[in-house]
Amino acid sequence: MNGGTRLTPTGGGLGLIAWAVFALMVLLVAGSIAYAYLCANQAGQETGMSEHWYGNWGAVAFAVVFFSAFVLAFLRSPRRRQWRHLGVAEAYLVALFTEMFGLPLTIYLLGSVLGVNLGFGGLEGHLWAVLLDRLGLLPLSRGVALVMAVSSVLIVIGLALMSAGWWQIWRARGELVTWGLYRWVRHPQYLGFLLVIIGFLIQWPTLPTLILFPILILAYVHLARREERELPARFGERWEVYQARTPLLLPGWPKRATRSVVHRQEGEGGVGPA
Repeated sequence: MNGGTRLTPTGGGLGLIAWAVFALMVLLVAGSIAYAYLCANQAGQETGMSEHWYGNWGAVAFAVVFFSAFVLAFLRSPRRRQWRHLGVAEAYLVALFTEMFGLPLTIYLLGSVLGVNLGFGGLEGHLWAVLLDRLGLLPLSRGVALVMAVSSVLIVIGLALMSAGWWQIWRARGELVTWGLYRWVRHPQYLGFLLVIIGFLIQWPTLPTLILFPILILAYVHLARREERELPARFGERWEVYQARTPLLLPGWPKRATRSVVHRQEGEGGVGPA
C-alpha cells in the first residue's frame, strides 16, 4: 500500500527520534501486557474463565466490530475491485470471536469426532496451552499465561504497524513513501495485520481460522503484488530500485537489486530508500 512521487526520507534526525520513541512506546505497552499475563494470579485467572465463559454474544459483536473497524480504516484498498480480501479477513474475525466468546465449535468437534475431552471452560479454549499441559510441559494456567503473553505482544505490535503505516501514507498525501516503516518493507500495514492474525491463532486456535489463515496470507500477498503493478509505469527506475532493495513483507529478506538498475540509478544521482 503505497503511492506517490517522493523517494527521499523526511524528518531527518527529528524523524529518527520520533520513530525511536514510537518503537519504545509500543515495546513498553507490549511488555507490560506480557508481564501482566505472566505474573497474573492463577486462581483469579481460573475463576475469571469458568464454564460460564461462552454464550457472550455481546462480546462477539463488540470484538468483531472493533477489529473490523481497524481493518477497514487501515487496510482498505483505494480501489473497490480490490476489496475482496476484506471478505476473507471478515470471515476470519467472525469465526474467531464466535468461538472465543460464543460457541466453542472446535472443542465440540474435537470431543465428538476424536474423543478428546477438553472441558468447556475459557482456559480450555487456549488449545496450545492445553497441548503444553497434556505434554506435561506446563500446567494449564501457566500455559495460558504464556500463550496470552506471546499473542498479546504480536497483536499490539501488529496494530501499531497498521496504524503507523497508515499514518505515513496519509502524511505523504499520494507520494511514494520509502522512509520509516517503508524503509524495511514495502507493505508494513499488511505485515501488521498478519502479525495480528498470527497472534490470535496462537491465542485461540480454531479449525475455521486454521483453514482461513493460509488463504489470508495468499490473499494479502496477491493484493500487495497487484497494487504494485501500476507503479513501474508511474515511477520508472526509481520504483525499480526501491522494489529491488526492499522486501515485500518480511524485514531482512530483501530481493537483491540487479546491478545494472542500481548502478544506473546511482550514476544518475538518484536516491533509494535511506
